[in-house]
Amino acid sequence: MKKNAFGNIKKVAVALLILMVLGALIFIKYWGFGNIGSAAPSEYVDISPTSESCLQCHSNTSGFSDYHNPEFIGCMSCHLGNGKESDKNKSHEGMVLIPGNLSNASETCGKCHPNELSKIKVSLMTTNSGIVAVDKYIFGEAETPNDHYHIKDIKHTASEKHLRDLCANCHLGADKTEFGKITQLSRGGGCIACHLNYTKEAHNELTQYLDSNNKTIPKTHPSADIFVNDLHCFGCHSRSSRISTNYEGWQETLLDEEDVQNKPNYRVMEDLRVYAKKEADVHHTNNMLCVDCHSSHEVMGNGISYAHEEQAVTLKCSDCHYKEKPQTIPYDSLDQESLLVFMHRKYTHTDKPILVAENDGHPLVNSYMEGDQAYLVGKKDGRLHKIKPQSESCSRDSAHKNVSCATCHSSWTNKCIGCHNVFDKKDPNGFDLLDKTNVTGQWVEHVAEFLTSYPTLGVRESEDGKRYEPAIPGMIMTLDKGSFESDRAGEDVSFHRLYAPNSPHTTTKSVRDCKSCHSNPTALGYGNGKLIYNTSTGKGQWEFTPEYAMNPNDNLPEDAWIGFMNSRNQDKVNTTRTDFRPLSIKEQKRMLLVGACLQCHSDNSKVMRQSLGNFQYLLDNMDARCIRPNNP
Repeated sequence: MKKNAFGNIKKVAVALLILMVLGALIFIKYWGFGNIGSAAPSEYVDISPTSESCLQCHSNTSGFSDYHNPEFIGCMSCHLGNGKESDKNKSHEGMVLIPGNLSNASETCGKCHPNELSKIKVSLMTTNSGIVAVDKYIFGEAETPNDHYHIKDIKHTASEKHLRDLCANCHLGADKTEFGKITQLSRGGGCIACHLNYTKEAHNELTQYLDSNNKTIPKTHPSADIFVNDLHCFGCHSRSSRISTNYEGWQETLLDEEDVQNKPNYRVMEDLRVYAKKEADVHHTNNMLCVDCHSSHEVMGNGISYAHEEQAVTLKCSDCHYKEKPQTIPYDSLDQESLLVFMHRKYTHTDKPILVAENDGHPLVNSYMEGDQAYLVGKKDGRLHKIKPQSESCSRDSAHKNVSCATCHSSWTNKCIGCHNVFDKKDPNGFDLLDKTNVTGQWVEHVAEFLTSYPTLGVRESEDGKRYEPAIPGMIMTLDKGSFESDRAGEDVSFHRLYAPNSPHTTTKSVRDCKSCHSNPTALGYGNGKLIYNTSTGKGQWEFTPEYAMNPNDNLPEDAWIGFMNSRNQDKVNTTRTDFRPLSIKEQKRMLLVGACLQCHSDNSKVMRQSLGNFQYLLDNMDARCIRPNNP
């Protein structure tokens, strides 16, 4: 009886919450936030949703989400126009055909969602501040990569033209100007970049509408809702570090479409880039979406302007895959945004503790605890996933406590090398990605090779200490700045060997073995090649033979980050961050000292397990047969 009564109470509570939200939406529509506490009515106070003239022509239209149904909020809440007029032309005056772009969001989506709009306006997805800052820094136009910018404010300096030609396509401020569903080629669109969904019927009817010269009015409207899928992320996040393609298990190649026709394990994207099949992220293979982990609190931001994306991402693997006990909050402590997400997705776990992110306390509303077991409700299909705590191998020692989960659990990541950027002032096919206009002259990027490997080890240093994280070549390139200036091509060419912090999104349940860090040249920053521990003379000597030739600009292998236990590239700018660096020579020696032990002792041998607790003790009591390296 108690259980049934509690269930009824929950149903009543959810019903009341729905009524309150709908009431709030209607209130906002007719009176607006500016009129709260004021006796002056808005100009729409005398119009109810069902009496808008829009419905005289657009009757019997379906497809709306529950909370954007015209029966509750009308048509003008989103599309504006003049619903008092019955004349078609007059009623369409001031109408917004594609609401949700940031250029109109303050009058459309932002009327009901002002908090979300204020946050998204300063998010990195809108400002692109980090991309602009790093580019200007590399071009020598800024003293630090940590300054704050907004992509819409850039002009036409060498770096800004570089951004306009190669990078400025992916920002939420770019307007969606054509009807239609989100695709791989979609960029921008403000709110609807994430929240627009077309059913098959809506897409087919839109096609009929366009083919009939706008005469066959669609009866199925696309939905503006909370059901974000991976395609919404793909358009922008399949570029640069290629998170979306990595997550799905695809590696970019330099092949053309005709090279892979009828060949298995290749995929041609809508922009004709060719990808080869690799191992997908374990979360993807388990049918999980990007938004299963990255909630609205991260994706839309928190209203704070960050310099770089890793600062804006607060979620950690350990928030779900906890060590001892996860941090949780009760349902009745959820913030308003989380309550709305909970309601829209029709979750029912109101009586269970909900997991929260340790860094900022934002709730993971699709998770809960039942006894000692944590669960995640998949946002793609509603499937219930058991969340596994950290394995004993992750939390058994202090030796790896400052190593990020992704360092060991990423199966591969991208590396691109041999990049050359030159400005072709006569190129007639230039296109300004920011202004969306054809131009003459553009920066052209030439790439030598796309590679994959285990991530390289980088060191993040802060007031909290050191943390080892994945790194990839962000910019190993020559930059012909002279070509941007008239008749100076080749006169001002700079070479940059910069790695960047990376979150590969190729998570795997199994981990890389100890040798793949401690005696792997790519992991240590030397680049691909053979790293051999030579004991043939009775003395230990590490020897490295690079796979790639030395770059004449700095005498390092083409794909390397640093020199093999020497100072090359150690004493100069070598990353795109001021708090991130390669392994020092001392750290390399320490890594290779363990690597020497691993030449004879397996990962899980008694000796190596003991070394996790007190490595120095084992060094002091080595067997006489052990050979320590001379060069570390």
